[in-house]
Amino acid sequence: MARPATDYRERIDELAARAARDRATFEPPPNPPDEERAMAFLREGLGPLVVLYLDARTADEAVVFSDEELARFHRATNDWLALYARCYGVSMEPDATIRKAAEVLVGTDDIRATAQLLTHVPAPTG
Repeated sequence: MARPATDYRERIDELAARAARDRATFEPPPNPPDEERAMAFLREGLGPLVVLYLDARTADEAVVFSDEELARFHRATNDWLALYARCYGVSMEPDATIRKAAEVLVGTDDIRATAQLLTHVPAPTG
């Protein structure tokens, strides 16, 4: 039996609003990369967002997200990935789903590696 995502809605709203606010007020670093700031966006934004999604997907009872909730997850995921890239001097509009971000995080167990794999920023060396 699936249950609605009401237990998660408030947290999704908070994280999505913060992502939008962070993106709207972002000032690019004068001398990229700003790795510390990039990591802050991942630790305080993308990481908690992906963990929230994973918590819902691994709950005892399946959680069903509405199209609107999934759209907010999607927008916040890409807002934080875009901010991460901008900290490296790269302007981009990522298009990663929350599900893909979650799959990559589970596979890497590293939010920085997740962002690198989803954005290709910084570019791989060698």
